[in-house]
Amino acid sequence: MKLTLSLLASGALSASAFTGSPLAFAPASVSRPSTTALDASKNKLKIASRTKWAESRGFGSAGVAESEGVAAGLMTNADGLEYVKLVHPDTGATSEVYLLGGVVTSYVDGDGQEFIAVRPDAKMDGSKPISGGLSHCWPQFGPGEIQQHGFARNVNWTVKSVTETSVELEMAPSDYTKEMWDKEFLCTFSVDLEADQLSTKMFVENKGEESFDFQAALHSYFTVSALENLEISGSFEGKEFLNKLAGDGGEMQTEERSAITITEEYDRVYKGINDPVLKDAGTGKTLSVLNTAGWEDTVLWNPYGDEGMGYNNFVCVESVKVSRTFLSLFFLKCGLNCVYNVGVEEKEC
Repeated sequence: MKLTLSLLASGALSASAFTGSPLAFAPASVSRPSTTALDASKNKLKIASRTKWAESRGFGSAGVAESEGVAAGLMTNADGLEYVKLVHPDTGATSEVYLLGGVVTSYVDGDGQEFIAVRPDAKMDGSKPISGGLSHCWPQFGPGEIQQHGFARNVNWTVKSVTETSVELEMAPSDYTKEMWDKEFLCTFSVDLEADQLSTKMFVENKGEESFDFQAALHSYFTVSALENLEISGSFEGKEFLNKLAGDGGEMQTEERSAITITEEYDRVYKGINDPVLKDAGTGKTLSVLNTAGWEDTVLWNPYGDEGMGYNNFVCVESVKVSRTFLSLFFLKCGLNCVYNVGVEEKEC
């Protein structure tokens, strides 16, 4: 199984992938095939209603589909927030992509395994950005000239096209974005649900006559059985990192460990480190984050001790490009490649 992520800046592809076995995750709420004629009848009514809704927005009947009783298409959650549900007709794998923030909040494979974590304190009513999922930090990562992590995660993206297994979203400048960042851009974000993988692509275009620069990050939440079972290895030993929670406003430190364990609150930026491997002794699974191009840095974040955030069952291992990328009339390309590889932890006999 693979979860593929990619970011394009006017033409250059980036990819990320999950392969092998997934990490453990608390059971997610997944629609199942109808088991009675009454349920089937209700489901057909829902499909008809959603089809009418999709057609009214110009997407046609392809905007809503049905795979063995599981509806796919444009939907609204209990709090009135819109999202697109994708369903693979052969495997039954599903994914959910919210228009708010263009964030993927779920990827469940054909065996019912959830790959993506959403915090238990996440607001799913549009009152704030969704806490969890594959969250966009754009055009800024962290604090800076505009609001924390930019605005891509807290504006509504527009549905450009949708099918049973894919959706393409767009984000363009609005009065809201221009108040803080007056640049002419167009971001396109597509999600494709395949038999054994979920692929995403982000395409950033400079639509104006002036150059601009931006930062980007995948603020990705991954599930763990428990932090006491988690070990993060990679080329960390001997490297400097910014511990944002130390001193007055953070301080540079040197990592002395070859394998990192989280026993306190974490917010650390490892520049030049892009090969983290998550090992979960509780599940016997490993997650290798292979940043092959573009994503040069890694951020480790966890709100240790915060029960409300569900700190003990997730970790953020973020693929980041801290340095800014420039888009001009002459330079319009940026490649950011990352592969998430999931396997079985090897144990000594």
